[in-house]
Amino acid sequence: MNFKNRIQSGELVLGTCVTSNNSMWPKALASSGLDFVFIDTEHISLSRKELSAMCQTYIGRGIIPIVRVYKADHHLVCQAIDAGAVGVVIPYVETVQDVQVLIGATKYRPLKGERLNQSMEGKEKLTPDLQAYLESYNEGYLSIVNIESVPAVEKLEELLSVPGLDGVFIGPHDLSVSMGIPEDYDHPDFIDTVRKIVKTSLKFELAVGIHFSETIERQLFWIKEGVNMVVHSSDFALFTQRLNSDFNLVREASGGKLTGGVKPGSTPTI
Repeated sequence: MNFKNRIQSGELVLGTCVTSNNSMWPKALASSGLDFVFIDTEHISLSRKELSAMCQTYIGRGIIPIVRVYKADHHLVCQAIDAGAVGVVIPYVETVQDVQVLIGATKYRPLKGERLNQSMEGKEKLTPDLQAYLESYNEGYLSIVNIESVPAVEKLEELLSVPGLDGVFIGPHDLSVSMGIPEDYDHPDFIDTVRKIVKTSLKFELAVGIHFSETIERQLFWIKEGVNMVVHSSDFALFTQRLNSDFNLVREASGGKLTGGVKPGSTPTI
């Protein structure tokens, strides 16, 4: 099965967030047996050229690139697909219009402008030949929305019922902030809200993913609740966590007698 069929069937797929375009990362991540990488252009500064090189290299390693653009924009979504993205995520979705922009760019490409709008609004019917062409041209591409705010949860059924949507990524950090309980991922209200998102996503037969930068236990908890796309941490977070852990062990083993360097949490003097 291709990646789209796998996630739509509920198969568990594993990935991580990649922030670096280091040419050695694809080989390293492939050795872990990852199914996909989440490339974030919302918060990470990547040029179109860098994004394309990353997507093409990961595809060459058999790893699916899923790219988050920084807003719901037809041109940004199409640029990500042109770069090699198999799936595109739009952040902080709160309106049906945002979802339609995403679907228009992932499922109707290269149709755009007035004809696209008329078709998606049901005011113009596509010819059979054009419909078949668009389905073939866009086969396998994924449209995924970030649900990460209280207003989105309040409109959840309306947002997730838009035809053409393939999946949902839950943004725990922004969602907890929007709820007024920042980073309190064990809060009963937070757990109830995420359960609602998962349950509603499955109702509409959508793949559902979640991203945490901490240890794997939270992901394991939500897998049992129905999540099937796991975005575990990021290259930056994993490197930092492991480096801190290793150096703390070295300091403990040396009895804290190490000299030189910069103490953890301090600022180097230049």
